[in-house]
Amino acid sequence: MTNPKAAKTSAQYDQIVARARDIFRRKTADYGPTWRILRPSALTDQMYIKAKRLRTIQETGKMLVDEDPRDAFYALVNYAAMALVQLDLGPADEPDMSPAEAKKHYLEQIRRSKELMLRKTTDYDEAWREMRISSMTDLILQKLLRIKQMEENRGQARYSEGPEGNYRDILNYAVFSLIRLDLEGEPMD
Repeated sequence: MTNPKAAKTSAQYDQIVARARDIFRRKTADYGPTWRILRPSALTDQMYIKAKRLRTIQETGKMLVDEDPRDAFYALVNYAAMALVQLDLGPADEPDMSPAEAKKHYLEQIRRSKELMLRKTTDYDEAWREMRISSMTDLILQKLLRIKQMEENRGQARYSEGPEGNYRDILNYAVFSLIRLDLEGEPMD
């Protein structure tokens, strides 16, 4: 990777994903891969709850639950990766894989999402670095509403990308927000 901006973004992406992966690993150690029973729509709703909380905090500047808002962005990364696994494999009736297998599938979705991010961030000249975090939250919410509409239409998207592309974008916008918050020290706006 010879582009210095892309190299910086790649390294920062890896730092954020390492933390998300650790959260995924710890929760899988506690609960096992019980998320395998969730339909993608349930994961979409979980992401919606997290994104809606972020927007409320950004709009009001208040929060009554003592949970760092950045944790919601990490949850968005992990839920999006899980939703991508579920799109590929379909939900199970009960947990059907070991924690090691779950991690393998999770990491594959992270890898594929990072590859997409590197292509898009090059094409768009890292425009995300000039965006407000609140705008990225809004885009995450918009993508979740699009997915919900596709789910209502039984997964059909006639003229646009399907759920997979939207989940990947959600994952990447959450990582971008965390780069800005955790690594660059920007405030939540």
